[in-house]
Order: sequence, then structure tokens, then C-alpha cells
Amino acid sequence: MPELRNVNPQKRAEELLKRLGIHSNPTPVEKIAKSLGAVVRFSPLDEELSGMIYIKDDVPIIGINSLHHPNRQRFTIAHEIGHLELHKTFLTASVHVDKKFPIMMRGVVAAQGTDRKEIEANTFAAHLLIPETLLVQLMEGKTFDIDDDKPLEELAKKFRVSRQMLEFRIGKLPA
Repeated sequence: MPELRNVNPQKRAEELLKRLGIHSNPTPVEKIAKSLGAVVRFSPLDEELSGMIYIKDDVPIIGINSLHHPNRQRFTIAHEIGHLELHKTFLTASVHVDKKFPIMMRGVVAAQGTDRKEIEANTFAAHLLIPETLLVQLMEGKTFDIDDDKPLEELAKKFRVSRQMLEFRIGKLPA
């Protein structure tokens, strides 16, 4: 089994966006997957299954649950791209299946804090979908009222993510 080395998922997501010349939102996750040589397939899967990634004949295959909400599908694609970018040596051995996980940063297994690869893939996905520089730029000069959900909803729509995901990313911005 390959050894898991230290990676910085945020930095790797930012580097990928820069390398591909992506500077606007929403992040084109299917285009990114394709540019990495991956094939994205949508199929109705068991409700608990968000997605999977495996490599067949040197081609990464990303399977996505077509029954899930489009925002969840985008997160799952970004999450699987994270595995491809961060953990490719682990993928060649077997199919990597991701059970249903919340749109937030931590999945069912990751929530237990025991699976570093899942935590890293979730972090990568969050930063790929909502790059810090774009988020800060779009928030600049805006005020948010706790009693008014509309500005956050509009911002989440721009990134094509859930409001929960957006709120989590805002909460993780440096002070």
C-alpha cells in the first residue's frame, strides 16, 4: 500500500485552477475532470452512494449519482478530482467508493476524523468550488444581515453550491 504523504489540499486546488486558467465561477468541474483525462459518468446509484473513482486502462472513471441534487453532484465531482490529484497512487489498486457525505467539508467517515484521504478530498473540493480569492472578491464591500438570507442565497447560486457549503467556506476565511 502506498504511503500517504503530507499534502495541502487548498494549495493543490488553487494550483489546479491556475494551471487550467480558471478564474471565474462557477468552477467547471466536468471540464476540469476531462482536462485531467477523466471520464465522468452519471448513473442512478444507491441513495447512500455519492460517487466513486477508479482507473481502468489508465483512464480515471468518475461515477456520479444522477439522482442527487446538481450541487451535490458538483461537489462529488470536485471531491473525486481531489482524490485524483491528491491520492492517485491509491486509486490504481481498487475502486474508491464514496458513501453519501454532507456537502460540508467532512463526510461520514471523515466526520469521525479517521480517514485523512476523505478529509483532504473534501477540503480540496471546497476550495475548487469556492476559491478563496473569488469568494473574498465577491464579498468585498457587501454587508450581510442575519435576518436576510437573500445575499447568501445569491452568492451560493453564483458558485452553484449549497448555502451550507458557502457558509462553511465563509467561516473558514482568514480573519
